[in-house]
Amino acid sequence: MASRQFATFEVDGQLFGVEVHTVQEVLSYNEYTPVPLAPKAVGGLFNLRGQVIAAVDLRVQLGLARQALQGPVMNVILRGDGEPVSLLVDKIGEVVDLDDETFEPPPDTLSGPTRELVVGTFKLDGRLMLALDVNQAVDTYRATN
Repeated sequence: MASRQFATFEVDGQLFGVEVHTVQEVLSYNEYTPVPLAPKAVGGLFNLRGQVIAAVDLRVQLGLARQALQGPVMNVILRGDGEPVSLLVDKIGEVVDLDDETFEPPPDTLSGPTRELVVGTFKLDGRLMLALDVNQAVDTYRATN
């Protein structure tokens, strides 16, 4: 039985996950530089050991209110097609092993911006994890902006 590992996190109380191989690291950070004229999903830039990282506010990508960047904010730094990019999330979860047999397509009830970002779901103990399309999640030029 084939399985995959997902790094999980929460945004607005909903559990999301990305495949572990797409994650560079997870960290808390609190100093972001605003980017004038950037798409509204860009929360800012920060310096990670000499590398400038763009922080994409996943709340905005999901059609929710922007996250307040006051104090430490949780970041999931992803290895994208080009440079690493960070997703700003509300809470970090854990790494879970999930069987491919439990994967289901996104439910018909899922609509709006979230539908574009989700590739499928996994049922966990009492919760539903939405698996994100990493490339869509970090695309700040989507129609919602």
